Amino acid sequence: MILQGKRVALPSAPVVHKQFEAHAEATPDAVAVFCAGRQMTYAQLNARANRFAHFLTARGHGRGAKVGVCLDYSLDMVVAVLGTLKAGAAYVPFDPSYPAARLRLLLGQVPDLALIVASPATAGLVESAAVEVVDLQRLSEHLEGLPMTGPDVRVTGDDVCYAVFTSGSTGTPKVTAVRHEGWFNLLNWLTLEYGLHAGSHNLVVSAFGFDLSQRSLMMPLFCGATQYLMASRNFDAAMAYRMLTQHEIRVVHCASSTLYVLVDWETARGGDALTRLDYMLFGGEPLHVERLLDWARREGNTCTLLHQYGVAECTDVATSFDLADYRPGDHDIAPVGRPAHNTDIHLLDERMRGVAAGEYGEICISGASVGAGYLGGTGPESQRFTTVEVDGEPRRLYRTGDRGQVNEEGDLVVAGRMDAQVKVRGMRIDPADVERALGRLAGVRQAAVVVGHTASGETELIAFIEPAGDDLAENDVRARLLETLPRNMVPARFLSIPRIPLSPHGKADRAALAEELRKQYAGRGRTE
Repeated sequence: MILQGKRVALPSAPVVHKQFEAHAEATPDAVAVFCAGRQMTYAQLNARANRFAHFLTARGHGRGAKVGVCLDYSLDMVVAVLGTLKAGAAYVPFDPSYPAARLRLLLGQVPDLALIVASPATAGLVESAAVEVVDLQRLSEHLEGLPMTGPDVRVTGDDVCYAVFTSGSTGTPKVTAVRHEGWFNLLNWLTLEYGLHAGSHNLVVSAFGFDLSQRSLMMPLFCGATQYLMASRNFDAAMAYRMLTQHEIRVVHCASSTLYVLVDWETARGGDALTRLDYMLFGGEPLHVERLLDWARREGNTCTLLHQYGVAECTDVATSFDLADYRPGDHDIAPVGRPAHNTDIHLLDERMRGVAAGEYGEICISGASVGAGYLGGTGPESQRFTTVEVDGEPRRLYRTGDRGQVNEEGDLVVAGRMDAQVKVRGMRIDPADVERALGRLAGVRQAAVVVGHTASGETELIAFIEPAGDDLAENDVRARLLETLPRNMVPARFLSIPRIPLSPHGKADRAALAEELRKQYAGRGRTE
């Protein structure tokens, strides 16, 4: 089974920063970036990025180089990102919201890192790096003496533009590289498909290290709009909502769990900043659609909710679905829709053969969005990038490891990870299926299911529940769940918590839940 995206011609050099440069020439005085009361026009941002690009190339860090960026959201961050691209190099986000130990691990995963851009507030986090760490503020006098015009560097669609960290099956983070063609194709598709324009101002709400944040960061600059940045290292719902209220922001990209928090914030305060948006693009984890439906159906809500699917290895987004078309009862799982331009979705069995419509298979992605692979990758994950023959022609393809099907309407439905299933009392179970069933129970705002083990080593499921009101009685939840799930899929314990914690990426933080589980089970004869 193959879902084919619309074929759309790309420029001979599909390079993302060239689109930004075109806007800088056409509308130089338009505001490009706003952060903490400061702003830069397109002309100012272009000039500063050009100077930083000359700084990099003068040091030999041009085409093909990898430049680390460890900065809080700021005007300097955007300068560093654009300047790196203009030099023909690729940037690598080192998220300052991560613990120092995590950053030390990540620093060791990037081969041939050229240098790292940091600030006085973040330099200490990357001081273990065996490369030079530079501060744009301290370099300001030197940079002022460099040309305002762009460097003479030829960048192609095959060149790598950024690389982000993603978890590997071995437990060691992998660095996956994205090509300019894939990134340009994604941003061009979003612009054309949803009519984004110079008024489609954006607010970034996710952490810098998240793959989703790369398109959120660049999307408004690609279509000539203003990028709004929060002056906060971690997600701050109050600050985000205040900025949505005070500025003419039209678009937000975020993880599903972050959207729940924003919707809850608006609902509790009776506001309308979210309902006035043009688009909310979200995904990255199983959707608890019940958390959104009442808000989405509020009178006067003009915000289009786009439920999207993709992986970092294939430029973040591969499909999109307008949630207005979702009908509870028709689908147990909200679809993720149809492919982006120049992107195909293949559903294959274990022998790499296509499955029939309606059958489950591994979701594989081919087309312009497929990335350049893992940097220095020689492990088992690298084998996920492979080649298949389609209509007699070889196609480069990425095996996502996700399980899905195409429904009767022709939309992709993601059922969960193929490797997420665990055996409980001899039966294979996907915790996401249990989470969806819990989310449909009255009184449950959100649920997350993690895997624990008894003292004898037996696997069991533990459900963390965020109640919609008062705490829920464990026996009542268990009884109601037994009405829809077989006994072996019902968790052994139900633990009420005030709110499901979020990771820096805005997803449900399962590591934090596992730590909570260890605390809950201390001295009870169970382990995590």
